[in-house]
Amino acid sequence: MVILSQSVKALPVGAAYAAPTGIGAVGTATPGMWLFNEPRDVGRLVSIGLNISGIVGLRSTSAAAE
Repeated sequence: MVILSQSVKALPVGAAYAAPTGIGAVGTATPGMWLFNEPRDVGRLVSIGLNISGIVGLRSTSAAAE
């Protein structure tokens, strides 16, 4: 919560909330595929890629708004 409150000072609320949430999702799904042999199907990999793209997109458009 402290990190979120600090990030809202520099980013819009949507980007400040979405970035750590997306990073957490990718950071959980990716090791699960390697450590626990979870499925590595195309849909899952595309979803992870879209999540990363969304984080980058939110951050880059937030920087332009400053």
